[in-house]
Amino acid sequence: MVGGRLEGILGAPWLFVHRRWYLPAVSRVRVAVLVSGHGSNLQALLDACAASDCEAEIALVLSNRGDAGALERARTARVPALVIDRDGQDAAGLLALLTRHGIQLVVLAGYLKKVPDAVVAAFRDRMLNIHPALLPAFGGPGMYGRRVHEAVLASGARLSGATVHLVDEQYDHGRIVAQWPVPVHPGDTAETLAARVLAVEHQLLPAAVRACCRQVLAGSSPSGLYVAGERFVPSVQPSQPLDHALIPE
Repeated sequence: MVGGRLEGILGAPWLFVHRRWYLPAVSRVRVAVLVSGHGSNLQALLDACAASDCEAEIALVLSNRGDAGALERARTARVPALVIDRDGQDAAGLLALLTRHGIQLVVLAGYLKKVPDAVVAAFRDRMLNIHPALLPAFGGPGMYGRRVHEAVLASGARLSGATVHLVDEQYDHGRIVAQWPVPVHPGDTAETLAARVLAVEHQLLPAAVRACCRQVLAGSSPSGLYVAGERFVPSVQPSQPLDHALIPE
C-alpha cells in the first residue's frame, strides 16, 4: 500500500476515501509495453491511447536496453519507463514491476527477449506480441527484424504481413489474434518489404490491443478477431492463419 492506494484484483487500484476502501469502476485496461528498440510500435500505441474513448492506458514501458529510443518516447508521454535486466530473465523482478503498476495486459512491441515462463503463466491470455510476418511461417528463435523479411523473400512468398498473437512458452507460437496481409512486390528488398510491413503494424497493433482490452473489460480473455467495418471484433470461429502463397506463380 502507498498512501491511499492498494493493489487489488487483477492489479486494479483500490482507493481509500472517507476511511473506507473501495474499488472504482475500471474503464481502461492498464497496459505494459516491453520493447528493445526505438519504439515506433510503442508510439503508435501511445498515439492511439491519447484518444478519450480508448480502452487502453499505457501505464508502464519496460526495456532490456538502457539506450532504447522507446524509453524516451515513453517519458515524453509521461509514462513510467524503466530498464530491466539485459537478458530479460529476472522473472521475480519483472513480475514485481508489473504488479506494482497494476498491469492487466502486457504487449511485446519489438521486444527481443524470451519472456520467462513464470511471467507468461501469470499473464496467461493477457500477453500479446506483434511479429512482422504471417505466423506460423517465418517465426521462432532468431526470427526478428531484417532476418524475417530476408527469409520471406528467399522463400518466394507472394504475401507477407503482420501478426498479433497471444504469448505462450514458445517463440511466436501462441494463438493468433489478428493478421494483416501485405503483398510482396517484384524487386522488393528486405528494407522495402520491412517498411511496408511496419506501416501496417502501426495500424494493426493499436486496433488489436483496443479490441483485446474491450474483451478484458467485458470479463473475457482475448480471442481471435476479425475485421468489421473499421474495427476488430471478436470472432465466433478460431482464427485461421493466412496463407503465405509460398509457391511462386
